[in-house]
Parts: sequence; C-alpha cells; structure tokens
Amino acid sequence: MRHHFAVMTASDRRKVQVLLTCSPGWKIHEQFLRRCEQDVLARERVEWTVIPPEDTRPDVLAQAQVMVCGHFAREWLPHCRRLRWVQFLGAGIEGSLSPELLASDIILTNASGVHAIPIAEHVFGMMLMFARGLHRCVRQQMRAEWNRDGFREQVREVCGATLGVVGLGAIGAAVAERGKAMGMRVMATRRHPQQRPPYVDVLLPPSQLSDLLRESEYVVLCVPLTRETQHLIGETELRQMRRDAILINISRGAVVHQPALVRALQEGWIAAAGLDVFDPEPLPADSPLWHLPNVIISPHVSGVTPHYGTRAAEIFLRNLHAFLANDLASMVNVVDKQAGY
Repeated sequence: MRHHFAVMTASDRRKVQVLLTCSPGWKIHEQFLRRCEQDVLARERVEWTVIPPEDTRPDVLAQAQVMVCGHFAREWLPHCRRLRWVQFLGAGIEGSLSPELLASDIILTNASGVHAIPIAEHVFGMMLMFARGLHRCVRQQMRAEWNRDGFREQVREVCGATLGVVGLGAIGAAVAERGKAMGMRVMATRRHPQQRPPYVDVLLPPSQLSDLLRESEYVVLCVPLTRETQHLIGETELRQMRRDAILINISRGAVVHQPALVRALQEGWIAAAGLDVFDPEPLPADSPLWHLPNVIISPHVSGVTPHYGTRAAEIFLRNLHAFLANDLASMVNVVDKQAGY
C-alpha cells in the first residue's frame, strides 16, 4: 500500500510527513493505520507514506519528518535531512543503533510494553509445561507411548515457588504480576531500583543478581541486549542457580552464553530451560539444544499477538500528540542513547 505525498493547500500546510516502513510479511501496518485513522489529530495532521523497506528511496527519506519502522538502516540517515523522530515498532532496537544515529538529535522511541501480555503468557506457558511434565507428555504422544513412570517425582506446583525476574521493565513487570497472582514468591532486579511494587516481594539492583539466582526455582530473563547484558548469564551464573531451577529466556539470545547453557543442561547444573531466543538465529540444525529432553524451544515468537498493530499505534499516537504539541517531555518510551534502550 502506498500513500503518495499530495500537494498541500493552505489549510493543511502544518501536516507532518510520516513515513511508515515495515516488511509486508509482518502484516501489522494495516491494523496500525486503522487505529491511527480513528484519532482526530492524526487524521488532521499526518500525511502518510507507507512503503516496504526495500522501496525506501532517498527522495522519500528526504521528505520524512517522522518515521515509523521496525529497523532503521544505517544508510538511510544521510538522506533524512528533515527527520526529527523515529518511532520503532519493536522494543529491542539494538540492531538499529548505529553510532551516527546515536550521535544525532533525532528522538528515538520504542514500542516497549506492546509485547508484555503475549510474552508473559508465553513465559507461563513454558513454566507450566515444565511444572506439569507436559513437555514430556508431548514427546511421548509423538511416539504413541503411554508411560507414567516417574511423574510423581517430576511434577511440581508453581504456587509457593520462587520466581526470579531479571529486568523489571514492562515485560518483566507483566511476568511478575502473573507470578504473584499464581501464589509465587517474586524476586526481581531492576537497573534503577525504585519503590518496590506490590507484586514483587524482593527488589534488587543488578549487582545482586547472584542472590536472585541462588533462591529462584524459575529464572526469567527480561533484560534488553546491551554491552552490560551480553552474556549476563554464563558458567558462573548458571552454577549459582539451584539444581532444580528452570531458566526461561525471552530477551535476546546473546544475554546467555549458549555453550555454557548447553553444558549446564547436559550435566545437570540446572533442571531445564525454555528458550524463545538464541545466538545465532535461526538456531542451527546441529545445535544440541534441539535434542535435549529438558529444553522447550520456540522460534522467537513469544511476542506475537493479533493485537500488535493496535498496541503499537497506541504508543505512537500518545507520542504524536506530545510531538505535535512540542511537549517532548511527555513522550513515552524515549530511548536512552547512552544505555542503548
């Protein structure tokens, strides 16, 4: 779908030129635009250009004052002479943060929060599969095997267990809230510990990660990938975890040192892992992770939801209202260019 620039009349000279570019395969742009069309200010003040990334030409980039995209290509920046703000459609944007973009005056906002509900539900899907032995049941079903041996010794309840959430952002908070609702004791780390929310029993700074690892039966990684969090979980951290602990990673694959994780799962340092992200992706066919009985693998789909476009539009519209009012302090999800998220 293309919305070409129109010649503006005196009544619409204050329209802002917004370039929306995302892969047609993502199939969220139509839902995104439908929600934006319902907003009076967006209807009156936005002139849209909607094209796939491969058709993003220099002349189109030169006109854009605002860009909405999944990824910002490094080669686009020299052509973006009018660009003031980029709204990313995802939360993890580390692949777009070139030195040139970070050094620019362009405002960057992400879609943090848009994934919170589906990812939290995905996390608990994995946790409950392990707790009730459903991962074993599925594998037995594929072999037409009726085998109840050992189930009494293997199953557990999440109620009363300790949940450790590493990174209490929007996703981490959604995981913690659901854990508390299910009767779990919730520990969490946060980069800037503030007042402890009611759904967290123990809130720690990142420097006390080891305390969380030693106590938690379920450890859920919810941190963004930055210089500080790359290989945050390596051999040392895996050996600090309980032998009955289950690691869930829905952040980025490189947050975990994958060879160390394979050893931990093979040698019983920890009990199991539910993995939605890997390093590299796609996970190579010869990875031992595919064949370990104590691993659940999903192909980086934890954030998928039929409501993605609408939720991303809500964030964009809130920021658009602030941007058009020149109230930049009210914009949400503004990326800290020093921290990288």
